[in-house]
Amino acid sequence: MALAGIELRYLVNQISEQVQGYYISNIYGINKDSILFKLHHTEKSDLFMMISTSGVWLTKVKIDQMEPNRLLKRLRSDLLRLKLTKIEQIGAERIAYFIFEGFGKEFILVGEFFGDGNILLCNKDMKILALQHSIEVRHRKLSVGLDYAEPPENNFDIFNIRESNFDDLKTTDLVSAKWFGRTLGLPKKYVESIFEITNVDPKKIGNLLTSEEITKIYETTKKIVSDVVSGNHDPVIVKNEKVEVIPVKLGKLEGEITNVSSFIDGLDTVFTKKIVEKGKSIQSSGSDKKIKSLETQISEQEKAIQTVKEKSKNITNVANSLFGMVSKGIISIKDTSAQEILATNNAKLINEKGISIIIVEDEKIKINTDSPLQSIASVLFNQAKKQSGAINSIQAIKEKTEKKLAKFQNQTEAERNLDVVSEIRKKNWYERYRWFMTSDGYLVIGGRDAASNSAVIRKHLVKNDKVFHGDIFGSPFLIIKDAENASVTTMNEVAHATVCFSRAWREGLYGVSAYWVHPEQVKKSAPSGEFLPKGSFTIEGTRNFIKSETLKLAVGIMIDEDNNYVLTCGPPEPIKKNSICYAIVEPGGGEMADCAKKIRLEFLKIFEDITKKFNIDEFVRALPPGKSQIKEVSMGDLEKLNIIDERIE
Repeated sequence: MALAGIELRYLVNQISEQVQGYYISNIYGINKDSILFKLHHTEKSDLFMMISTSGVWLTKVKIDQMEPNRLLKRLRSDLLRLKLTKIEQIGAERIAYFIFEGFGKEFILVGEFFGDGNILLCNKDMKILALQHSIEVRHRKLSVGLDYAEPPENNFDIFNIRESNFDDLKTTDLVSAKWFGRTLGLPKKYVESIFEITNVDPKKIGNLLTSEEITKIYETTKKIVSDVVSGNHDPVIVKNEKVEVIPVKLGKLEGEITNVSSFIDGLDTVFTKKIVEKGKSIQSSGSDKKIKSLETQISEQEKAIQTVKEKSKNITNVANSLFGMVSKGIISIKDTSAQEILATNNAKLINEKGISIIIVEDEKIKINTDSPLQSIASVLFNQAKKQSGAINSIQAIKEKTEKKLAKFQNQTEAERNLDVVSEIRKKNWYERYRWFMTSDGYLVIGGRDAASNSAVIRKHLVKNDKVFHGDIFGSPFLIIKDAENASVTTMNEVAHATVCFSRAWREGLYGVSAYWVHPEQVKKSAPSGEFLPKGSFTIEGTRNFIKSETLKLAVGIMIDEDNNYVLTCGPPEPIKKNSICYAIVEPGGGEMADCAKKIRLEFLKIFEDITKKFNIDEFVRALPPGKSQIKEVSMGDLEKLNIIDERIE
């Protein structure tokens, strides 16, 4: 399906409204035609925007990369951390400008959603910096270094349509529907529906239409355009020969009809399926080619084995014929009778550059013609044995090829069945920080770096909270929310977590203490004449120290208050209590990524469907900075497991 200009206007308006104040935190290449932008806001949930040659939409799913995207590296280089300040459509064309600004820079990403589509990155002067594919046609040329040139405009303004715009219809010799499509630039589905709704014959010549019919056509067109652009939708997915998302009811719809909550959700469903199907086809076609090549190799190897077997058999037959000659009284290979017997066995004796040779099939075997026939036969038998040895070598190569073939066949089957789409869950506000729930149910949040350290204190520290910091350089701030009556158990757990998430973990420093203070003791500005680095604060008054004897954390999967699965990391006891499964880790061992992979693999063995919702990056993000080793993996609290059992059923 292709987007209509009026549908793009709605999408531009709707997405523009939602992305205000967001900046680009990551960019993913899905395939050569599609790019996924992760949009981050300091106070709102992340948004994911897909820009494809098919169109633009906000998505609720993430698709794994299915093929390289030539723009990805350049887009990441230029657009990361910039704000998406504006999205605008060019007239009624299926072209949108995405304007990114920040750090004194401005870039414009152009999405062309017609024909084969195109995605181009331009500077603020509209000079092309990178593009999906170059174009050179009669009306325009697109290439790196050139100024971006829009296609010739359709002068008709579909968004401000007036009845006078239909005056030419009254005088045209064209069929009404053809004039309509050419002049208004609406897709066929809208043109057909307008004539169906107005009960006017679309094949009627324009100058034969009555004034009443033209008025009906105008009013119906104006209403459909207004409904689509304004969001007065009743969206459905229509599946017949093709699959389309229609934002408004367009006359009588034929095929399988599915209602959707919004036009954007419908696009997300249809376009995502299209991207995945195309990607899997590309991936499996590559494997299919390899499989075909390997099958050809095996066929050739089988032929080679058969050829060598035949050759060995023929050489053996010739050797045996020499013994037959002896029994007939022939004593020399040079005898005419010997030559005749060789010929009956498809062999012959020749002299090549003074060397005597017996040729069997195409195999040349050197002999001494003065030797007894028995000795010559022995030479032939040895050559036949060599051929048998060659068969074993070819057979070994064939077995290796067969193993490769089996591997690629399994890989292709896996590619076809691979679940490359994962749902993007709306995350809780605290998940952008380090966080966990204590054994007593208190929420604890902490900084991951200087920026989040600062955010935790400046944005989330309020009265009745308690603030923790390690008695070591390189410690995060952790806050217990609403902790006026926090127990000793909770205080000890948070002190332990504070030390573990500090430099102590990376360097294996045991016996480090943490201290806690009240919110009013934390000063967000430096004393007069002093400077505070980013993420640092001044602590005034008494500090309450709690020593942590061990360095031990647990990574676990919890169920949050919205009944979603979430990944967390904290002291072992509360994680055991609050999680469906957990892994206890200590300093040392492998790098963060290696440890994350191992934990995910162990969790997959326990709850495969649930664990698949989390990628490796999320496990890495949960772990403390530095090397970690797994000490224990197990199921969590039985009460939580009962909830899981019910959900699985």
